[in-house]
Amino acid sequence: MQTTYTVGDLTIEQFVVGPLENNLYVLTTPSSPEALLIDATAGDDVLFDTLVQRNVTKVIITHGHHDHIGAVAALRQQGMRVMVGEPDASLLDGFDATLVDNELIRFGALNLRIMVTPGHTPGSLCIAPEGYELLFTGDTLFPGGPGATKFPGGDFPTIIESIRRIFATFPAETVIMPGHGASTTIGTQIGSLDEWIARGW
Repeated sequence: MQTTYTVGDLTIEQFVVGPLENNLYVLTTPSSPEALLIDATAGDDVLFDTLVQRNVTKVIITHGHHDHIGAVAALRQQGMRVMVGEPDASLLDGFDATLVDNELIRFGALNLRIMVTPGHTPGSLCIAPEGYELLFTGDTLFPGGPGATKFPGGDFPTIIESIRRIFATFPAETVIMPGHGASTTIGTQIGSLDEWIARGW
């Protein structure tokens, strides 16, 4: 499934891929001849061809779980530069750069700011296009709560602190585009934080 959103000069193509219905996001802007991909779930040949046609040259991995990195090797073989949060780099079968908190990725006339948000994995991160009320949260924050912390490297108190930071940093109108499922907003989710803490997941 593919859905296209336009926000100012930023066009976002959302592809739902794989058995876990991962969201992949292809970002394009008139100020850049190159496109950028968020996450790298292994998909079909049609999607792969689309990434090549869009001239994707950079790939940001939100975290190192298998369902978000299956296409990394194939994309790197095409010359795409794969970037990942430093603590999760060892989970990938190859990468080109590690990312740290508050780092800026230049994308045409835009800056994409990295926010490291551990908890789901130690190297989980979110991506915020500066000047837009928009945040790509990977598996850190979904409609209805935090990402799972039962996997190796996960930690519930840590992900709660990451979500507190997200809520304190971005305005209520900010649209959250997660690694799975539907989009939501900070304002829709922020009132449920105490409920999530009480239930423990």
